[in-house]
Amino acid sequence: MTTLKSRLKEDLTAAIRARDELRSSTLRLTLTAITKEEVSGTSARELSDDEVQKVIAKEAKKRREAAEAFSKGGRAAQAEREEAEGVILAAYLPQPLTDDELRRIVGEAVAEARAGGAEGPRAMGAVMKIVNPKLGGRAEGGRVAAVVKELLAG
Repeated sequence: MTTLKSRLKEDLTAAIRARDELRSSTLRLTLTAITKEEVSGTSARELSDDEVQKVIAKEAKKRREAAEAFSKGGRAAQAEREEAEGVILAAYLPQPLTDDELRRIVGEAVAEARAGGAEGPRAMGAVMKIVNPKLGGRAEGGRVAAVVKELLAG
């Protein structure tokens, strides 16, 4: 079975051969971030596919935020490049949940937390603990928190 990291390396090699500067620089930066994560901490280790996915998601989020900042600063060319890099990285991530799917999963977690006796402000943390493993990084934290707040209030 091919790991996500080895797929990234193979795609980087293909991008270099194809002289695809955007793709190769994006993948190179992402692989560097993965390596950095592997050597951080007390001992070096190989990251699991889930951990690699988290690094890719973090990198994609950086690209989105940078694109926004460049757009606001009137630097359209840099914003476009950041967005293009984000699109490349998105191909390595699971499809994001639709609003309906997210509401259904959060709704189940809210019911589960309430059944466990979580009420009021404490319920938010309890629901997030239940819902995050179920989402598997397929929805942004801010989006999840907004739906949780909405459903807890409702």
